[in-house]
Amino acid sequence: MPVLDVKDLKKEFIAPDGERHLVIDVPSFVVDPTAHVALQGSSGSGKTTFLNLLAGILLPDRGVITVAGECLTSLGESGRDRVRARHIGYVFQTFNLLQGYTALENVMLGMMFGRGADTAFARALLERVGLGARMNYRPRQLSVGQQQRVAVARALANRPKLVLADEPTGNLDQHHAGEALTLMREVCRENDAALLLVSHDRDILAQFEDVRQLAAINRALSSVATLGVRP
Repeated sequence: MPVLDVKDLKKEFIAPDGERHLVIDVPSFVVDPTAHVALQGSSGSGKTTFLNLLAGILLPDRGVITVAGECLTSLGESGRDRVRARHIGYVFQTFNLLQGYTALENVMLGMMFGRGADTAFARALLERVGLGARMNYRPRQLSVGQQQRVAVARALANRPKLVLADEPTGNLDQHHAGEALTLMREVCRENDAALLLVSHDRDILAQFEDVRQLAAINRALSSVATLGVRP
């Protein structure tokens, strides 16, 4: 069974002039368990919108999204939240760490929506990403690269089946981006999590054997271009 199975997915947005634009039109998209897939797309191609649909943050106008055997699109908001907490980790481009909390607290807060707080596992994750000595640092006391490592640890906190990563190295220089990607893939493998990463960076994409073009699966790309804004 695929860890992610998408069928006939469609999403529209309304432009400032009131006109409706189809921005996501994906007939089929599948990710197998423990697979590492990179999805390539330029700015404005709908990458973030697609990931937010897969995570249940956005609702599609049509289609079916199944994650780890559970149908996201048949659930209400609270049901989608539960599926996301059980099965999905998300590494945001801007990390979305809570500034008033330490690195350890950020990871443990992520656990509260899933399996429940597990201090030992949270500490182990931060040790694994090289932050054992900085668990009690707040985000503003960490470098950008270190904040990214906290975000990776938080994404794995509930032992998800699927990790979604939205341009996760976009705020890092080339050297640190390569290190961060290697670490992310290693931690996903160690936790038997599939990884779906979206990027436009050719150096990042070159490290994946399975690279898919968003243009090849999203028939609405021409509509996105006419909208003129990034979804």
